[in-house]
Amino acid sequence: MTHDPEQMVPSVLLEPPVSGTEVDTLIGSLERQRRTFAWKCEGLDAGGLGARLAPSELTLGGLLKHLALVEDEYFTRRLLGVDLPPPWDAVDWDADPGWEWRSAADEPERLYALWKEAVARSRTNLRKALSEGDLDRPARLTWPDGRAPSVRRILIDLVEEYARHVGQADMIRESIDGRVGEDPPADFPVP
Repeated sequence: MTHDPEQMVPSVLLEPPVSGTEVDTLIGSLERQRRTFAWKCEGLDAGGLGARLAPSELTLGGLLKHLALVEDEYFTRRLLGVDLPPPWDAVDWDADPGWEWRSAADEPERLYALWKEAVARSRTNLRKALSEGDLDRPARLTWPDGRAPSVRRILIDLVEEYARHVGQADMIRESIDGRVGEDPPADFPVP
């Protein structure tokens, strides 16, 4: 069963609808997490993006780079079976499995751009996948045991990944300048 991708994936939801389709609810949940994460990282310089809470090595810059990788890993490689784009394609993951965390000392503008580009690619790839089927459509890349996760499962995994990291980002950001809150202001731009 195929659907019109423009009907399946609205341009960008700010949150899940109060009463809507399963697709809109899952995508709205993911978009709310992305937007909240962007707000937690917004406007910081290299010092802010490199701030840590002892004893953790976690930084907002590391989270930006990690979530950019996660976006590409799930919505490019796993969902569509397409090779990872730069910079991920040049990393020796066996030799340096945590590279994205340790290499996040890039310029802030580059880290923000890397994440935003990955999110844009993910939105496009999700539209493509949904144009070829519904939430039950299997991903191109199978798990090690041979099972292929559905688009639904990939969306849920991403919501979970973001929710965990938004909580971490919330604590780090509060330690930097006191910014707290569950949702960004209504006029905060969509990343």
